Amino acid sequence: MSEHEIVRVRDVMTPDVKTIDRMQTVAEAIEMMRHSGVSSLIVERRNENDEYGLIVVSDIATKVIGPDKSPDRVNVYDVMTKPVITVHEDMDIRYAVRLLGHFKISRALVIDQVRAPLGIVTLRDMVLRHGQSS
Repeated sequence: MSEHEIVRVRDVMTPDVKTIDRMQTVAEAIEMMRHSGVSSLIVERRNENDEYGLIVVSDIATKVIGPDKSPDRVNVYDVMTKPVITVHEDMDIRYAVRLLGHFKISRALVIDQVRAPLGIVTLRDMVLRHGQSS
């Protein structure tokens, strides 16, 4: 078996995550996504013992727009996924791909040693980088 270069999650993640408070409205989340050019937002923790959440465009589509609810009257916490799966920045992307595949999800929050958010990594990011020579 040949030896492969280890690619870390930090090498393929999208840095500079956008965060939102759980009490903000879905309309505010949509505006933040539009303005930032992202399709997901990390929902901030209430305190250090809480977990991060995640709201993605598909959550808004299926839980707000599809059922014809008003984005101005629905809060982020009503449609977010919580807890969000997290991966450490030093994780080999092969293991991160397995983890996301196991849970049938397309993205994870990248964290550091103190659980601070560093970025978002997607299956797409990792698959397109896998096997690519530097």
